[in-house]
Amino acid sequence: MKLGFLTACLPQVGLTELVKWASSKGFEALELAAWPVNSSRDYQARQIDAARFTKEEAKRVKDLFAEYKMAISAMAYYDNNLDPDLKVRKHHLDHLYKVISSASLLGVPYVGTFVGGRPDKEPGEIIREIGKVFKEIMKIADDNGVKIMIENCPMENWQRFGLPGNYAYSPELWDALFNEIPSDSFGLNLDPSHLYWLGIDYIQCIKDYAPKIFHTHAKDAEILIDGKQRYGIFSRQIEPTPWKSGWWRYRMPGLGQIDWQKYISALQEVGYEGTLSIEHEDPVWEGSEEKVKRGLVAGLKHLSQFVV
Repeated sequence: MKLGFLTACLPQVGLTELVKWASSKGFEALELAAWPVNSSRDYQARQIDAARFTKEEAKRVKDLFAEYKMAISAMAYYDNNLDPDLKVRKHHLDHLYKVISSASLLGVPYVGTFVGGRPDKEPGEIIREIGKVFKEIMKIADDNGVKIMIENCPMENWQRFGLPGNYAYSPELWDALFNEIPSDSFGLNLDPSHLYWLGIDYIQCIKDYAPKIFHTHAKDAEILIDGKQRYGIFSRQIEPTPWKSGWWRYRMPGLGQIDWQKYISALQEVGYEGTLSIEHEDPVWEGSEEKVKRGLVAGLKHLSQFVV
């Protein structure tokens, strides 16, 4: 099992500098962010400019990673592939296809994205529409020799207050999605932090969905009990701050309540040999490049205890 991180947390750091730094700190893999240049989403970056990526650029990137003995675990572009505005949806999908093509040029096996959602339809209708949209996505992915993995973040309040924005956050929804998209190339980028605050047993999920776990995020979650009284389970505060973030917040591995020893042991028990990729969304360790990097190193130090 390799330890790495998603590069979206360092949007201003170029790829060459990032690979050198990550290697020097003991990371073994990077999950490369590849959002569009004009994206305004939070927690996004573009260490790979998929819209302009060429074979020549792919060779340069592969040589860079080889020089520092690093791997690219996956490409990352997470947006709403089910946007109700068809022009916006087409923009998201067209860019996703470019990310898939870039992954193919680099020999990267996985592209991570969201299935997305829409607030104007019933859940059953949403699942069926996801099936139709992803039929084309999977055809393009298969043609490029790439697998598609869905992260299980609910993206609460993303499209409408009080509602999930990504219909892939629970085992019930995974079963529905795998039924609609019955492909061996369609699976999960499993993130235990979301499962934890939703009250879902993340260890049982590993056992139940082992063949579908293509990649996994390492993000912790901390429950803030006092906040539940004010915000309730459907909401965090509108403008979170590092020390007051509703009733839960994401943390670096080891600073929340995920049992990483059990999580990693369960992954190893089911034969997972992929990457454990830190997704840095810890509000305490944000605000500057130096703090983000310190947070990443702290997460790596904690996880390294349990990887054998």
